Amino acid sequence: MEEIIQVKTISEFHRLYNLPKPLHPLISLVDYAEMYNGVTVKCWSQSFYSIALKKNVLGKFNYGQLPYDFDEGLMSFFSPGQILNIKFNDELPRQEPSGWILLIHPDFLWNTTLAKTIKGYEYFGYAINEALFLSEREEDSMGGLLDSIREEYSRNMDDFSKRIIISQIELLLNYADRYYKRQFITRERSNHELLTRFEELLELYFNETNDRERVLPTVQYFSEKLNKPPDYLSSVLKNTTGSNASQHIQFKIIEVAKLKLSTTTLTVSEIAYNLGFEQPQSLSKLFKKVTRQTPLEFRGLYQRHM
Repeated sequence: MEEIIQVKTISEFHRLYNLPKPLHPLISLVDYAEMYNGVTVKCWSQSFYSIALKKNVLGKFNYGQLPYDFDEGLMSFFSPGQILNIKFNDELPRQEPSGWILLIHPDFLWNTTLAKTIKGYEYFGYAINEALFLSEREEDSMGGLLDSIREEYSRNMDDFSKRIIISQIELLLNYADRYYKRQFITRERSNHELLTRFEELLELYFNETNDRERVLPTVQYFSEKLNKPPDYLSSVLKNTTGSNASQHIQFKIIEVAKLKLSTTTLTVSEIAYNLGFEQPQSLSKLFKKVTRQTPLEFRGLYQRHM
């Protein structure tokens, strides 16, 4: 098991990555490119919030026990105490990382409304394990807010400094909330479109393929047709319907088997071979698993009710 490094303060974070001493002990905006100076921390837990806007990530993140998806996003949010793990891929071409990481210690929020409300932003929790995608214009707006925060804490702090910074952080979080909600609505629409195309291909497979040439359809077959990785396809179907791609295929096989059992005189063995099974008992086993009946029990029950 990878050793978990505990990073308790923002100053420790700076030292860990050989960065200059922070200008403020409780809040700091770090240039992401400066973090990759030969230091590669693989697993850590921090005692402060971090809001990152970054590109050209060099590896895959695990967030808690789940993979954190950076493939289609660039902004991420982490809470104190959460465990992060990164696996670097040396086979990928090295690119110059860019962006910023805003580090906010909980003590900086003390005696402000944000101290309580920050916990209400869902994207700080493990439940949302994907980065936030931004358009170029939105990225510029977020980057501008981060620059304003850095400029404010870099000055000599006065009575207004903390209130101004807190207001800027709240504005950044509210924009992120808006963009995340839009992202999930767009993702949901896209997922349903993928589900529809998958079901159409599944229907077409059993309608067009000659029984003598048919083999059992696989997740790989449909993922290639849809130009989506098998794991991604299964994940989308699972999140949208509660059943993964393999289960959808099995349900379709049982549906076709039921149709043949109830409308033809084909034997169970003949139906199994027509569906692409190499062994008839494999169909019987799957049929019993899904329906809690054997194929012959289903046929007998159907005929009694006719």
